[in-house]
Amino acid sequence: MPENEILAGIDLGGTTITAGLGDCSGNILQQRCIPTLSENGPEDVIGRMASLIKNLAQEVGFKPKALGIGIPGLVDPLLGKTLFLPNMHTQWRGVCVSQILENSLGCRVRILNDVRTATLGEMKFGLGKNVSNMVFFSLGTGIGGGIVMEGKLLLGPLGSAGEIGHQTILPNGPYCGCGNQGCLEALCSGPAIIAEGVRLFKSGQAPVLVKICSNDVRNVTPETMAQAAREGDEAVGAGIFHIATLLGIGVANMVTSLHPELVVLGGGVSKMGDLLLEPVRNVVRKRVRMFPVDDVRIESSSVGEGAGLLGAIALADIKNLGAGTDELHL
Repeated sequence: MPENEILAGIDLGGTTITAGLGDCSGNILQQRCIPTLSENGPEDVIGRMASLIKNLAQEVGFKPKALGIGIPGLVDPLLGKTLFLPNMHTQWRGVCVSQILENSLGCRVRILNDVRTATLGEMKFGLGKNVSNMVFFSLGTGIGGGIVMEGKLLLGPLGSAGEIGHQTILPNGPYCGCGNQGCLEALCSGPAIIAEGVRLFKSGQAPVLVKICSNDVRNVTPETMAQAAREGDEAVGAGIFHIATLLGIGVANMVTSLHPELVVLGGGVSKMGDLLLEPVRNVVRKRVRMFPVDDVRIESSSVGEGAGLLGAIALADIKNLGAGTDELHL
């Protein structure tokens, strides 16, 4: 493969850095994960990202022509600077990530919010590659999202368009990490699902879950809850159904607002599969009354947890963001 076709991508997480080298068709040549160790500060994390890309380049025998990075928080894509990373030590205010890495690696570096980056991955290499209008929900420790309209990823002034996890579902609901009450994230994220499982576990209403978790409440996860529900724990199944119904309201809101062709559920929680998908689809059919929704597909991501890395590689391939842009064109 010619050197000028090699692209690099990094999915920067609070606990793990996933990096890879690939091509513009989404073929991954080499990838590796290392701990983030954000407590060591941004300079250390950025330095280890640079070393990781250099090592991967040495292994494949080619230097990448560009690097894209998905970053967990608020960033300025035009300046290549982080603004606020709430889950990273020191919160990375005003860190010139692109400039530092361009100086170290000698190639163009683009940065973008991590969930918008994952949306880009689904848009170019997943279910969205033949779709003009799509909404992407990333369901994990938090709930993030991305909006694609007429083949363009919407960014907004600071790359923050698409924070669909912070729409209000219950006006007087539980407090969210963003400071609002009743956000979709506070109600339907991985921690919210686990909290319901722990409650049922400790109250004696989930005997199958207790068995699956070897009587250790620390083993309660969305995956173990899904298994328990499928194996007959009625209370766990009811808890998941209630959470999926709330998620369905959030999806219905986006469908009513945007009428996308496709809604994709990604992130680790989406592995619960039909336990989430079927209630969400039913809620959308029930609540979207302004137009028929038979043509709106609601599916689990086809690229799964690889969306972030694939999106970072797609981001690397973008030649010019353009001054003042609030959308990405592919």
